[in-house]
Amino acid sequence: MEYRNVNVKELRNRTEIPQESAQSALASGQESFADLFEQFESSQSFRVGEIVEGRVLSINKDYVVVDIGYKSEGRIPVNEFKDSEGNVDINEGDLVEVYVDQAEEDDAIVELSKEKAVRLRIWEQISLACERDELVTGRITARVKGGLSVDIGVKAFLPGSQVDIRPIRNLEKFINQEFEFKVIKFNKRRGNIVLSRRVLLEKERASLKAKTLQQLEEGRVLKGTVKNITEYGAFVDLGGIDGLLHITDMSWGRVNHPSEMVQVGDEIEVKILKFNAETERVSLGLKQISEDPWIHAEEKYHVGDRVEGKVVSLTDYGAFVELEEGIEGLIHISEMSWTRRVKHPSRMVAIGDIVETIVLDIDSKNKRISLGMKQIEPNPWTLLHERYPVGTRILGKIRNITDFGIFIGIEEGIDGLVHISDLSWTQKIRHPSELFKKGDEVEAVVLNIDVENERFSLGIKQLTPDAWEEEIPNKYTIGRVVQGKITKIHDFGAFMELEPGIEGLIHVSEMSTERVNNPLEIVSEGQEVLAEIISMDREERKIGLSLKSVGAGEDPDVRSYLEKQGKSTASFGDVFGHQLGMNDEEDDEV
Repeated sequence: MEYRNVNVKELRNRTEIPQESAQSALASGQESFADLFEQFESSQSFRVGEIVEGRVLSINKDYVVVDIGYKSEGRIPVNEFKDSEGNVDINEGDLVEVYVDQAEEDDAIVELSKEKAVRLRIWEQISLACERDELVTGRITARVKGGLSVDIGVKAFLPGSQVDIRPIRNLEKFINQEFEFKVIKFNKRRGNIVLSRRVLLEKERASLKAKTLQQLEEGRVLKGTVKNITEYGAFVDLGGIDGLLHITDMSWGRVNHPSEMVQVGDEIEVKILKFNAETERVSLGLKQISEDPWIHAEEKYHVGDRVEGKVVSLTDYGAFVELEEGIEGLIHISEMSWTRRVKHPSRMVAIGDIVETIVLDIDSKNKRISLGMKQIEPNPWTLLHERYPVGTRILGKIRNITDFGIFIGIEEGIDGLVHISDLSWTQKIRHPSELFKKGDEVEAVVLNIDVENERFSLGIKQLTPDAWEEEIPNKYTIGRVVQGKITKIHDFGAFMELEPGIEGLIHVSEMSTERVNNPLEIVSEGQEVLAEIISMDREERKIGLSLKSVGAGEDPDVRSYLEKQGKSTASFGDVFGHQLGMNDEEDDEV
């Protein structure tokens, strides 16, 4: 057998064989030393891809030189030892595990890698954790397609469906957070690791749920954590089981949205209102922990009290005012102003305003309080009787015209109504706009003041005497013949205008001595005729006329006589006398 000469000093430096052992081996004979050298050679043999331990010999700007007990030193890029701030975190003499990346017999330097050694060790640990059904710890680093990227020493994938028990919309909020995970898929060859956090949460939740179910009973107060908020309420985690805190059970007062009361993550005390063991549905209450303020409302608030509150809501019909938490009163739109016509409450108040009101009514059973704003000030309508007694003449501008009359401004916010029937004694007015227009200044008489219903009645025709009282009955006496124009024709007869505003009715039975089926057979609209006054009703303001008494008003001698006299009216005797051939003097005697 052929032996090689070995330098003892070199042998000592390259192996862990003590100097004494080497010297004793040489002293014991060449054959014993050969055995020792063979052991040394076998200790220097390793394969690429293995992990070995070495000692740092030196550090320079590019490499870290490591003695791994081989005939040549190994080197590792210094970057593999730098921390996040760029500092080298290893010293000469430190032991380090390295991965043999490249080693050939002729190479003077063996290429090593500390990072690969670390990764291989991590893969071994992960593989072992999978076999033992153990957990791994990692930090979520980034959002990727379909889920999150997790650093557990190597890159792993956390699907979005495995992040939490419930679907999570905003996965970014988990970035830079550290959690424990369970490995649900592992493929070292492909470098594929899939994690799950949901499995752990479900296991933990199941354990908590079992404990919580033992504590659930109606009326009990428990602590819980707000997990989710919707428009109709909030879901509260009581410990493995969720309960619904409905918006109506959050506060005795008004809540527009659950977020006004709670936020996700809040820890709150809630009362169990209902619990169904079969469906595991739990209804919770927050306001039920405190007493209902309406219980003592009637003791605290009385009709006529002045109270102050904050406007919390506006509707078309009024404003809701919070007097205290849980108690609101309504100011109806009609109770906001004595004089202003309020079209919408927003013209008087705004949400957040602090207003002073008077309690008008209280119904604690139905949880209602009626409030008034205008009652804070004296009612101006109660003073109108003193300032405007019935019969007082006023002068004002027309503020509005309607189908049923005109409104005249009396004072700021107070208008008086002249009904269409009080515009004229004699004229038949179809619409007030025939006589007036907005802005006209007119005179009227106070007819009535209704304080309770806030109505001020005026009249224009009352400025002059009623012509129907004496003038018209005296002027149009029964038996007189009058001339006029047919204005309207109906089935029952025709109306004839005696003078502007004064009409008389010629009934169909008074049109001819013969039967008349249709008034149009005798008269037409606009036709001038003569008729005899046969009735006068002062109260009903009606005048009855007859054509047949004067020959249907068609006798040319009568017309000639009236034209000659220059009169519009004459007695039937006048006409009859003329028809008998009397002269003017005889006519006068008749």
